[in-house]
Amino acid sequence: MNAADGPAAAAERLTGRRAVSEDRGAAGALFVVGLDDGRRVMVKRGDDARAVLAEAAGLRWLSEAGAVRVPVVHGWDERWLVSDRVPEGVPDAGAALRFGRGLAALHTAGAPAFGTPPPGGPVDAYIGAAPMRNVTGEEWPTWYAEQRVLPYLRRAVDDGTLEAAEAAVVERVCARLPELAGPPEPPARLHGDLWNGNVLWGADGEVWLIDPAAHGGHRETDLAMLALFGCPRLDRVLAGYDEAAPLADGWRRRVPLHQLFPLLVHTVLFGRGYAERTVTAARAALAG
Repeated sequence: MNAADGPAAAAERLTGRRAVSEDRGAAGALFVVGLDDGRRVMVKRGDDARAVLAEAAGLRWLSEAGAVRVPVVHGWDERWLVSDRVPEGVPDAGAALRFGRGLAALHTAGAPAFGTPPPGGPVDAYIGAAPMRNVTGEEWPTWYAEQRVLPYLRRAVDDGTLEAAEAAVVERVCARLPELAGPPEPPARLHGDLWNGNVLWGADGEVWLIDPAAHGGHRETDLAMLALFGCPRLDRVLAGYDEAAPLADGWRRRVPLHQLFPLLVHTVLFGRGYAERTVTAARAALAG
C-alpha cells in the first residue's frame, strides 16, 4: 500500500489533524490511527465507493435517531471511512437492558418505506461483502420475498450451493409469507446487519453499533439476526426491548422466518454449511 494513500494519510485528509501513529486493527481492512490531539480514530478501507458511502450514510441515519450509540463519522471518500474508535469493555446486564430500550427507540424512529436507503445512501449497497439493493415496497411480505430472500436464493442455486429441492422449501415460505408474517408493522429503521460482531460492548458501559447495512425493514429482522450468532446478554436485551416497545404475539415463532435473509447472505458468501441452516430455518418457519 502506498503510504501517500494509506490509512494515516486518509486520517489526516479527512480529519484535518496530523497522524502520529498507525496500527492494523483486528481485520485486514481496519486500522487505528493516532492523531496529534491525542485521539485515536478507526480508519476502514473499502473496496467499493458505494460500500463506503452506504456505511457512512447508515451510521449518520442511525445516529440521527438519538437512540443508540454509534461512532462519530469524521469523513469518507471513495476508499476510506474515518470514525471514532470505541474502546471495548465486557458485556454487562445493565448495558444490555439499556441497549434493548435504545434499539426499540431506533426502530420506532422509522423509515419512509420498506427497503428505503439512508438519506444520501446508494440504492445499490452491501451487507458485508454481498450486494444488497435498497428497492422500496409498501407491504413487508412481498418486499421481503422479492428483495431480501429470492435474490440470494437464486444466486445460491446458480452457484450450486443450494439444490433445487432445497430451494423449493424456501420458495414455499415466500409463497406463504402473507400468512406467516404476523400482524402488519410500520417500516422500522434497521441496523440491517445486527450480528454479534457489529455490537460493541464499550469500556464506557454502553453498547455501540458499527458496520450497518441500514435500511427500512421489519424490526423483528434485527432481533432475529441478534439471536442468530449468539449475542451476549440477549435475554436482557430482549427484556429491555419488550419493555419499551412490546413485540407482537408470536414473534418467537417468526425468528426463523426473519433469519432466512442473513442465512442466505451467508450461504452466498461462505457456502454449504449455511445452506443447510437455511433449509432448517425455512422448515421451522413453515411449521410456525
